[in-house]
Amino acid sequence: MRTLTLLLLLGLVVTQTYAQNTLTADEKKAGWKLLFNGKDLSGWHAYGGKEVGSAWIIEQGAIKLNVPERAGNKAKNGGDIVTDEELKGDFELKVEWKVSKFANSGIFFFVKEAPEYKNMHNTGLELQVIDDKIYEGTAENTHRASDFFGVANARLRESNPQGEWNQIHIIVKKGKLTVTQNGFTVQEHDLNGKDWKEKIGKSGLAKAPIGKGIYTGRIGLQDWGSTVWYRNIKLLKL
Repeated sequence: MRTLTLLLLLGLVVTQTYAQNTLTADEKKAGWKLLFNGKDLSGWHAYGGKEVGSAWIIEQGAIKLNVPERAGNKAKNGGDIVTDEELKGDFELKVEWKVSKFANSGIFFFVKEAPEYKNMHNTGLELQVIDDKIYEGTAENTHRASDFFGVANARLRESNPQGEWNQIHIIVKKGKLTVTQNGFTVQEHDLNGKDWKEKIGKSGLAKAPIGKGIYTGRIGLQDWGSTVWYRNIKLLKL
């Protein structure tokens, strides 16, 4: 009986391992595609460059930013990375992330690569990825998990703690932007509405393309000098 139980448990572990970074039959039928194959960083490049820095590695089926040493606010041989593909229409994006203690990163979209935008955060809209313990006991800000950094607070704080996976689902459809985190709706915005335009106008993105109502661009993952993991990155064009 013990042998049978052990074999069943091992089978479950193998099944869970191989279930990562794959599409279900329903997702395939709907048209979803993987932006990360679980093996390498095909389809990604360094923001404003070519080769992805060597600090970005693959570990147990996840993209890991490995930070044994920093260079300023980045990992040594790191840097932000973006998709080769630029999105020009409505879409849905699913991503899972987890962070090390006090880590800080971000999922970006609407990223434009151009000489006038030196950094990815000068152009893309950032959904914050972070260990919220950094701000424990401090006043409310737009820097916590699933906030749009410098733009809008998440309306609920539903992130799992450091070391645990979080599930993000972003939908951009017919001028509406919705984000769910771990099954809870945390952001809802009318991209053509007065409130959203005022938020962008007061942020550091006022002069970025989205400040002009241009909602196209690449998806990006941020290097902010701390260890983070990403997996199950899936895209559906609408």
